[in-house]
Amino acid sequence: MERKRVRVHDRMQRGYRYVRTEPMGKHFDADFTPDLSPKAMLRLGIFGGVYMRDCVKEFPPDWFREAKLAIGKRDPSLNFFGMLAGQSLSVWQAKGWIHPDDPRGWFQWYSRYFSGRRHPDDRRQIARWKAMRRHLAQISYHCRPGDFLCRPRQRQALLQWAYDTRRM
Repeated sequence: MERKRVRVHDRMQRGYRYVRTEPMGKHFDADFTPDLSPKAMLRLGIFGGVYMRDCVKEFPPDWFREAKLAIGKRDPSLNFFGMLAGQSLSVWQAKGWIHPDDPRGWFQWYSRYFSGRRHPDDRRQIARWKAMRRHLAQISYHCRPGDFLCRPRQRQALLQWAYDTRRM
């Protein structure tokens, strides 16, 4: 695979550069098996439609063709489960969960990882992804299969971490 250099210029990063060393969507860490690609997540509806609207040049155009993106402020109705889930970026920053190379958080890291970037922060981010599995057990225990009205906020949060609870 040819290494591809990427230069980022968006509202949160200017002049950040990285190299994609792996093919798109391939050669993931053995401990990292997300159910959904970033493209699928954007199509289903995440983060009220406001995530990465200014980053379209960094990623393949087809990721955004069917993405549910808000025109203005975040819109919970654009999310697959119809509600907002998760904490604000300021909370993530205060807790030290944000790496400076990925100032938007986990989904930005995942989008870049999926695109082929490998980074020293990968192990930590994969561990954070794995920690979300505890929510799968709660949905499995409390909800009947296919009941999307059961624990929708928790389901939306899991969707934003590339877990697909639609099959549960």
